[in-house]
Amino acid sequence: MSQDLKATLGKLAAGEALSADEAEAAFTVIMSGDATPAQIGALLMAMRVRGETVPEITGAVRAMRARMTAIEAPPGAIDVCGTGGDGAGTLNVSSAVTFVVASLGVPVAKHGNRALSSRTGGADVLTELGVNIDAPMERLPIILREAGAVFLFAPRHHPSMRHAAGPRVELGTRTIFNILGPLSNPARVKRQLTGVFSPDWTRPMVETLAELGHESAWLVHGQGLDELTVAGENQVTSLKDGSIRTFSVTPEDAGLPRAPVAAIKGGDAGFNAEALLGVLRGVTGAYRDTVLLNAAAALIVAGRAADLRDGVDQAAKSIGSGAALNALETMRRVSTAA
Repeated sequence: MSQDLKATLGKLAAGEALSADEAEAAFTVIMSGDATPAQIGALLMAMRVRGETVPEITGAVRAMRARMTAIEAPPGAIDVCGTGGDGAGTLNVSSAVTFVVASLGVPVAKHGNRALSSRTGGADVLTELGVNIDAPMERLPIILREAGAVFLFAPRHHPSMRHAAGPRVELGTRTIFNILGPLSNPARVKRQLTGVFSPDWTRPMVETLAELGHESAWLVHGQGLDELTVAGENQVTSLKDGSIRTFSVTPEDAGLPRAPVAAIKGGDAGFNAEALLGVLRGVTGAYRDTVLLNAAAALIVAGRAADLRDGVDQAAKSIGSGAALNALETMRRVSTAA
């Protein structure tokens, strides 16, 4: 049992919030394996019931980043990912976006996992597509350099998370850990497009990224999904050079038609992989339009597109020319090389 956590738990029990330094110290104890399951569960639920604050999230992310296995990435690298937890079971949008954006010269260090709250996670669909998500750590920067994109499998880079795994499963509800992963990219990217399971979290997560020194970000939520959708209005909170603002975007803003969320419902890894390949091979429809919309947002975050219409135009040309499909084939080849 950690004596260090007792005072912290007492403070939380009284309804008080932790400073960033106090949260960092508490999560350092947890990630070092020095806290009991009861202490971890109590801390997580006290924060959840009261509502996690930006300083608490910031401190927790600092503790997590201090223990992650990091890799080097080129300047301007971006992450495209979602928090999960929306329960919608859609196709793997951010995985498809990875290859479109990479083919346009933006390095993508994609952080992800197997399916936890969804049916098919990024790791599942990429494995189905022949990408080696377990490539040796020393090869990951090489893959990123040669393929323009790399998949960073979260459990390999955040081994300290295992200490909280048991209590998280037993609690069976969302905790602060659900939002720490997307804020702890192992390539230490300073730019990211991140989908959030609830619109209430777009601003706190952007404020956390600002505290951590990020340059550019869009935190997005669309019609119940942790990504931008062509089904209707989307909420965005953006960060650019220290300035934060919240606004909405629609598919019409990007020159795209609307389609219901049901049009991008996914299935198992094989089903989703075929659908992703279809998009990269030029199959039109709601899935392609959703990928175009999110790729456009990623290009804005990366400083490569002036607006959504410009981004959609670039992304469509990438797919049409075969460049996006070639990016997948290159990543598959380089990741499996001896």
